[in-house]
Amino acid sequence: MMNQKKKPFNLRLALLLGTAVILLLIQVAALLPDVTTPFERIEYSARDLLMRLRGTREPASDIVIVAIDDFSFNWTGYQWPWSRSYFAGIVDQINKGGGRIVGVDILLFEPDKEPESDQLFADALGKAPSAVSVVQIFDNPVGGFVVSTLLQPLTPYRQSLDASGVTGFARDEDAIVRSVQAYDSYDDKIYYNWAFQIASQYLGVDPPTQPTSTSLQFNGQTVPLRGGQLLINFSGPAGTFPTYSAANVHDGITLEENPEAFRDKIVLIGATTVTLQDMYPTPFSTRTLTPGVEIVAGAVDTILSGQYLTETPPWMAILILLAAALLAAAISNSKRPTLTVGLLVTVMLGYSAVGLILFMRQRFILPLASPLTMLFLGVVLPTLEQAVSQELEKRRVRNLFSRFISPEMVDQMIATQDLNSLNKRSNISIIFSDIRGFTTLSEKLSPEDVVALLNPYLEAMSRVIYKHGGTVDKYEGDAIIAFFGEPVPFEDHAVRALRASLDMRAALDNLRKQWEKEGRPNQIEMGIGINSGEVFVGLLGSAERINYTIIGDNANLASRLQDLTKTYAWPILISESTYQQVKDEFDAEFADAVTVKGKTKPVNVYKVLGRKGAPKSEQLQSWQK
Repeated sequence: MMNQKKKPFNLRLALLLGTAVILLLIQVAALLPDVTTPFERIEYSARDLLMRLRGTREPASDIVIVAIDDFSFNWTGYQWPWSRSYFAGIVDQINKGGGRIVGVDILLFEPDKEPESDQLFADALGKAPSAVSVVQIFDNPVGGFVVSTLLQPLTPYRQSLDASGVTGFARDEDAIVRSVQAYDSYDDKIYYNWAFQIASQYLGVDPPTQPTSTSLQFNGQTVPLRGGQLLINFSGPAGTFPTYSAANVHDGITLEENPEAFRDKIVLIGATTVTLQDMYPTPFSTRTLTPGVEIVAGAVDTILSGQYLTETPPWMAILILLAAALLAAAISNSKRPTLTVGLLVTVMLGYSAVGLILFMRQRFILPLASPLTMLFLGVVLPTLEQAVSQELEKRRVRNLFSRFISPEMVDQMIATQDLNSLNKRSNISIIFSDIRGFTTLSEKLSPEDVVALLNPYLEAMSRVIYKHGGTVDKYEGDAIIAFFGEPVPFEDHAVRALRASLDMRAALDNLRKQWEKEGRPNQIEMGIGINSGEVFVGLLGSAERINYTIIGDNANLASRLQDLTKTYAWPILISESTYQQVKDEFDAEFADAVTVKGKTKPVNVYKVLGRKGAPKSEQLQSWQK
């Protein structure tokens, strides 16, 4: 059987699929009633933003509020609870003004201090064309069981009211009210929210039917619910609905100023003062709290207008998330970073715009957090992985080639698009170095000992050359050829070459001390020749093997100078051109004018003594012949 090649692991695909799977699991977890995911919290904020971007609007229905406000408390001087007879006076004024529905957002479960007051209030409600109030159902854990309790208005009120319903606001996990409890049950009987009962009375239709956690039927429409909650299509922040102070209504001032204030309208009586603690944050006013009675007004307006908010079904939300994953995969395949970023931003903004349009025109709530996160992470993570992989690959190539050429040259090779641009004529300084008597020494050592001696030497010398910005051209046995001024140009390339040469001598002294401790041969010397001038620098070789090197007469002269170190028994020799560039920093003395191989005219040769001002102990000395 032939060996099958193992397919490489696709980390980009794994990141994309992993992101999609995690977001899908979070999406599924959000369906559980007792689980709130981080994305649900983000969706709440996104939904509020959509509502604020839509802006405030005039309520679709004739609803006004009679406010139990701070002005009324100050005007009357009454303490809470107010006498029911006072409310009777308010309702009488509403009836006088032609109010169509009176909604009482006051708990009528306990009798008034004056029994006749309850009857007066009940009689006033009975005279209204229609009156609606609230009941409450409590679940109390008793001895491991849950006992339900129904609180409803006293008998006189039940005889006068046309309908009653549960009241309850659903605070989401961020404590903002966005919905009301659509219904509740007690003793196998369904009690609908009193907002539905008000709407039923106003429209003259039957109360809701067929309640489920996702919908109910009302006025020939399917009303969408979220976990049994009715999402309120808020018209605006607190103060959106016309509001009249209870004291002014009671005293007849409201009708004097505006006889049509209550004409054929739904009039809700409720607290708007912070003192009674019936205030809540809403999407339009998270800091400026909205009275509970105005939230009820918003729910009634939503029902009467039929402008219900509809959430994306779970199956559709999952499909949208999968589509976002596919889009992210397509975008991340782009090889151009600017195109990738442009496509990502365009798609994210486009999807957000579609969400806003659907909300404004159809009141349909698209999921934003999960799809946008999928798009963002689905593009960014693979792109980051690609960038990291490319950087790691560059480092691998850099580390590999840095063994042969300078790190700067490696960077240029990686960065350049045209390697031929690296081929040029350039004025540089060239070093040729050689170990004196290495051939004789190697004949006395085993090959393994030669390698053990040579490798640390070449490593130490190369490290010095790189330190001063040089490029190692090649190793020829114990010989090292290096140059300064390319691929990174240096105006002081000659000075750098000489500094490196002196440091190479110091590195050799350290190696000799180490070899002496290890019992290895250590009586070796090194000769260095330096020349400065114009040469060809570039990549030479074949398609299979290439080398970054130098060619030219000036390179040959550096080699000849290195050979002359044997003749003059001097560690470092430099040419006239190099001397002219380093004489301000280094001391050197003229050695001779020599006609070297390949030259027809003599060249001046200088012995390097050391850095200017260096003590005699640090200056170079002649070898013993």
